[in-house]
Amino acid sequence: MIDDFAHHAAAAWVVAAVALGIAELAIPGVFLIFLAIAAAITGLATFVLPDLPLIVQGGSFAAWSVVSVLIGRRWYRDYPVETSDPLLNDRAARVVGAIVVVAEPITGGTGRAVLGDGTWPATGPDAAAGTRMRIVAVENGVLRLEPLEQNRSDR
Repeated sequence: MIDDFAHHAAAAWVVAAVALGIAELAIPGVFLIFLAIAAAITGLATFVLPDLPLIVQGGSFAAWSVVSVLIGRRWYRDYPVETSDPLLNDRAARVVGAIVVVAEPITGGTGRAVLGDGTWPATGPDAAAGTRMRIVAVENGVLRLEPLEQNRSDR
């Protein structure tokens, strides 16, 4: 089997590069593409130098893997990918500015407000149940509210 690999080593490296490239599409993240690049370079080197020993091919793959990962790491650090929705996984930040209805009166600075299909603990100035208020912050799962009248100057 190793003799077969030695005779078709360049093709095996290209197949490995293609397999790693396809795996990159199926697996989230950006890492396998750099290994695919290293396998492709090793395959090219093996095609040009068909008598390259297996140990040298493995060393070439390892070296090119490190080089391509470092280049990719630097690239992504220098050119970060901008997200189309920066608040995607920040539920608290997504609700800031939303208008809610006080569910349980806010007395002594605490109460509950309806947000979505549930009620959340809330803090803010005293307000009767049914009062519409705006969320100005979310701190440790507690909505900080202020009356809508205070927000008119913001518009």
